[in-house]
Amino acid sequence: MELLTSLFSNLWSIFLVALFFGGSIFVHELGHFLAARRRGVHVERFAIGFGPAIWSRRGKDGVEYRLSWFPLGGYVLLPQLADLGPIEGESTTDITKLPPISYSTKFIVFIAGATFNVLFAFALACVIWLIGLPTPSELTTNQIGSIAPQIKLADGTLAPSPAVEAGFKPGDIVRSIDGHPIKNFEQILTAVFLGKSRAADGQRESLFTIERAGQPLQLTVHPRLVGDEGVRSTGLEPSEDLTAESLLPDSPALLAGVRPGDRILAVDGKNVFQRFAVSDYLGKNASRAVVFTIQRGAEIVTIPIQPRADKDERGRPVARIGLRYRDNIIVVHPTPWSQLSEHFTGIFRTLGALISPDSDIGPSKMSGPIGIARALHQEARFDFRRVIGLTILVNISLAVFNLLPIPVLDGGQILFATIAKLRGRALPVNFIVAAQSVFMVLLFSMVIYVSFFDVRRLVRDVQTDRAEAARSATHAK
Repeated sequence: MELLTSLFSNLWSIFLVALFFGGSIFVHELGHFLAARRRGVHVERFAIGFGPAIWSRRGKDGVEYRLSWFPLGGYVLLPQLADLGPIEGESTTDITKLPPISYSTKFIVFIAGATFNVLFAFALACVIWLIGLPTPSELTTNQIGSIAPQIKLADGTLAPSPAVEAGFKPGDIVRSIDGHPIKNFEQILTAVFLGKSRAADGQRESLFTIERAGQPLQLTVHPRLVGDEGVRSTGLEPSEDLTAESLLPDSPALLAGVRPGDRILAVDGKNVFQRFAVSDYLGKNASRAVVFTIQRGAEIVTIPIQPRADKDERGRPVARIGLRYRDNIIVVHPTPWSQLSEHFTGIFRTLGALISPDSDIGPSKMSGPIGIARALHQEARFDFRRVIGLTILVNISLAVFNLLPIPVLDGGQILFATIAKLRGRALPVNFIVAAQSVFMVLLFSMVIYVSFFDVRRLVRDVQTDRAEAARSATHAK
């Protein structure tokens, strides 16, 4: 039964990946197709994927509809607008018998793909607004819960936490980083990850504006590179919701008078912001009653609780009070405008980091089709609404990427058409073909390069999961 459940889950995830990833490509090409038909441009082929056809059919409208073997994108073959024979296949249409196309028509057709991606993203964002997006509650806060004393660097050595060196304290609220407003912990991670500021001596640097005890304060942090990917980190951890969801029967917390809905603020007068901080303090003070400061509605109460000795899943001694915290997965309902605005901002900041010599972001940290499909698969196994959320980002990314002024992309075609319009005559065909051929090779080389790192991350994560499973099996024995 467990095997069947796992199989169904994976099949469902694969279906969602195909539906939303393939659907994003389809929507983009549909934009080109409909705009071309509307403007009277001859459409020879509508294809999803590149290379030889898996399936092909010519419709009554004379258009060949094709599904190809390499699902790295798609295209609409428009011989009047662009010669992309090396990518899309040679056209069989005699364009000398077709009327010339105006600049406005070219612009509309080329920009339509990105426009449809944005419209699709907006429609999906409306869906998320209505049904909500499951999100770990700690990612929705901008309050610091704890500061790691040390962090493990990319080379495997331990170093003092940059946040400790900067003077952070649990309970600090982050308001901005390097001038960018911060509303949640995910934005904190992103701002540090994409940071490109450097101190005079070359150290990585991030300027935090925080609020401590109601007072604004600025802290300068020098992030260090951590993990296999070598990304910037500060050692900050988010605060957690310490609200009681329920109490175990005959538990110390229940007997002491704790109620569902009570929120833990402090233990023995010491403010706490994370669950492990509470359990760690109980473990060190298991022999006596610990005084809990609790918020109950608008009231603050203090309740002494005597912890009860117990053992965790690995057989280690712990102290418990029998309180179950509220589920750390909450459903948020961001507006469509805030979703799209955040994605656009993140993408342009990423592009800025990619071209900045002072950042630590390079092509190796990007994701190609394999990485995107894997991310969608992982989200699908968690909740289908997360797939919709990620698909919004994919569509905004497709829109921005395709409008970059690079030959073979829509933005490159708009650039060629604009130059031809300004100079009063078409660019030489040989120049356009040569430019497109060079950038086609560069583009596919980049896809292969990025995919190599996608595969390496996949292999590394599989090995890590197997090692964790082996350790868990050993402890279970």
